[in-house]
This record gives sequence, C-alpha cells and structure tokens, in this order.
Amino acid sequence: MELTHLWFGLYKAAKYALYPLSWIAIAGLLTLLAAWLPATPRRTAWVRRLAFCTLLLLLLTATPMLSTTYIAWLESWYPPFQVASTSKVDAIVVLAGGVFEKGSLRPDHDVSDASRQRTACGADLWLQGLAPKMLLTGGIANVSQTGPRESHEMKRWAVRLGVPESAIIVEDRSKTTYENAVQSKAVLGAGHILLVTAAYHLPRAVGLFEQQGLIVTPVACGYEAKHTSAQAWAQSTLFDFLPSAKALLLTTQAVEEVAGMLIYRIAGKM
Repeated sequence: MELTHLWFGLYKAAKYALYPLSWIAIAGLLTLLAAWLPATPRRTAWVRRLAFCTLLLLLLTATPMLSTTYIAWLESWYPPFQVASTSKVDAIVVLAGGVFEKGSLRPDHDVSDASRQRTACGADLWLQGLAPKMLLTGGIANVSQTGPRESHEMKRWAVRLGVPESAIIVEDRSKTTYENAVQSKAVLGAGHILLVTAAYHLPRAVGLFEQQGLIVTPVACGYEAKHTSAQAWAQSTLFDFLPSAKALLLTTQAVEEVAGMLIYRIAGKM
C-alpha cells in the first residue's frame, strides 16, 4: 500500500526525531533553559546534568571511531558479492538513493552520488550478463510530490553506462524501501533477483524484499566502513576520536536503518 501525501509527510517529519543532531539540539536547549531560569542549588545541579548529557550525546554520535563501529555492524551482515558463486538470475533490482533537483544554480536534474553509484553497480552486473533485465526503482521521494522521479534520472545514467533501454524497467511510484519491495514484486512477479543498494541499507532492504516472496542475493554497493569493528579499533589513531560532521552523518544513517528495521518488524513487514 502506498503512503498518501499526508502520511508520507508525517513519516518524513517523524524521522527528525531519529536524528542524533535533534537529540543534541534538544539537550542543548534544555541546558540553556535551565541555565536561564533563576538559579537555585537544585536547578544548578540540573544544568550540570544536562550539559553533561549534551556533551555525551555529541561524543557518542560524532566520534569517528564509534560511528564507524555502528555502520560496520550493519555492513557486515552480508559478505561481499562474488560473481563466480552466482548463476544467472531473473533481474537486477537497483534501489534509488536520491536525486538533486534543478534550480537557479543547478541547470538540470541529476542523480545523487548514492544513486549514481548504485546505478553504476547495477549496470556493471548487467554488462557481465548476470540477468536479462535491470529494474530501477524509486519515485518522487519528497513531501511536495513534485520534481523528478528518481528512477527516471537513474535510467538516463544507466543508458550512458551502456545498458540498452530495452533491458531497463523503471518503477517510479515507490517512495520508501517497503514500497520499493512491493512495487518491484508487482512488476517482476516471483523470481530470483540481485538486490543492489548501499551496504548499510542491505539488512533492511533484503528483509523487505524477501517478505514479498522474492529470492534475494544481496549486492553491497559502497561501504562506509573500511574495516570490521575489531580491525578498526586495532588500527585506530588519535584522529579517530575527534568529533566530526562525517561521523555524525554515519551515526544518523545507522540509527535510521536500525529504527526502520525495528518498525518494519513490529509491523510485520519483514
């Protein structure tokens, strides 16, 4: 079932509650509020507690060594794809990773880096002859429901990479990973697919597609972590413990994936 505009808007808004930056901002605002009120011994103690919590949240979510540990846990669910171990399948399914809309500065719509990378991975698999067709899945994933459809922009990129239009199927109605799975099953029917998406996204995506009755071979396209958690800690340096914006982004991605998995499992979708 597709989300209506209202429910999709609520879904997008609710995601802000999952963002670690939101947690840090709320803790900081509470600290500021407590410090702004007239001072009392009890209130001063609360200011100290809240300030400590704000700093702790920042360190737990923006420290590269910790964020790498979180994302590496998700990326280690499935081993890297080996072509030699896979016979020909029915289709290659590539999940969209976003699109950039044209504007006063950007002259044309363009696929995001994630969509570009995933499309390139899918095209490479097709050019190796692993499937007769490639399904690109993704519609308009913004609240206003205006702008380019992700799969259409990915198709243009796939054609430029050498995949003929006759081999490409476009699914342009889905807005979430769950809808990707439902609509892909509606287009392909039963069968065996190579599922192409980011490594950290595979645990959620594979579960949703398998729930639809598809036989799934996961293909990780792009790893955020270089090593497993144990190896990363063993080779860490001082710089791996200095907070950074990149680390905060990785933690956000990990939190979104884990929360999505929990919600879909509770809802019986995977």
